[in-house]
Amino acid sequence: MAEPKKAFNRKTTADEVLAGLDLTGKTFLLTGCASGIGFETMRALTARGAHVVGTARSLPRAAEACGKVAGKTTPIACNQDDFADVARACEAIAALGLTFDAIIANAGIMGPPAADVRYGVESQFRVNHLSHMLLVTRLAHLLRDGTGRVVIVSSLAAQQFAPKQGIVFDNLDAAKGYRPYKFYGQSKLANLAFAKTMAERLRERGVTSNALHPGMIASTGLARFASPLMSIAAYLSRLVSVTIPQGAATQTYLAAHPDAAGVTGAFYADCQPARPNPHADDPAFRAKLWSISEEILAAHAPSPAA
Repeated sequence: MAEPKKAFNRKTTADEVLAGLDLTGKTFLLTGCASGIGFETMRALTARGAHVVGTARSLPRAAEACGKVAGKTTPIACNQDDFADVARACEAIAALGLTFDAIIANAGIMGPPAADVRYGVESQFRVNHLSHMLLVTRLAHLLRDGTGRVVIVSSLAAQQFAPKQGIVFDNLDAAKGYRPYKFYGQSKLANLAFAKTMAERLRERGVTSNALHPGMIASTGLARFASPLMSIAAYLSRLVSVTIPQGAATQTYLAAHPDAAGVTGAFYADCQPARPNPHADDPAFRAKLWSISEEILAAHAPSPAA
């Protein structure tokens, strides 16, 4: 086997991260497999012999994406805007009887112009954080003891856009006002804080948990809700943005590269450690987020199947 490349950076692609690696016999669960960096991550992993269980908003969408890659895949419907559908997806995934080498929480939305409120929570916090918390906590027991990994796609938006207090817990329903990118930033901070909490909870099993910033990806479909002004900014940002293959590199690195083995509770960007929002390192903040999130899920998500 060729020696894996060590000096990864902003221009590294997912294929370059995996160069020389044989992932035959490894199994990954990936949310948001149908497009963007999710699809590229699935393609790169399966090209190295991995089996990827890929989720998307509907089974046809997941199946179409899985059918476009040459390797071994299993499509699963998981509409992350619907806690009941996420719960059903967890049951379907558990029924596969697989043990996972990593769960990659990649799916997300950014900047819808209006606050779509459900379960008393606006959509970005609901889709980006709560649904991933529901999925990861219900399936974490399927991760391989000693080597399993949780990989959560966060963003530098957790620093750039999140409110000063981190998350405005008494305005999760946007009743006191809605600013799309503030709410996006706090949902990404929730992703980061959740990853760090999972690192603590899974440590005894030898399972790691990390979060990442994938980079500024002007060509991704994530910003499909963006305002005209933000769309123009995204267009101008192409000069400094990364490509989709480059954007998929960091989550691929954390999920599968040997150098990331044993790394836990960290935040990465460009395949390198990065400085997180300080709120994510505050145990009291993380405990409050966990408690409130748990209460919302307990009230609105179906109980696990007996």
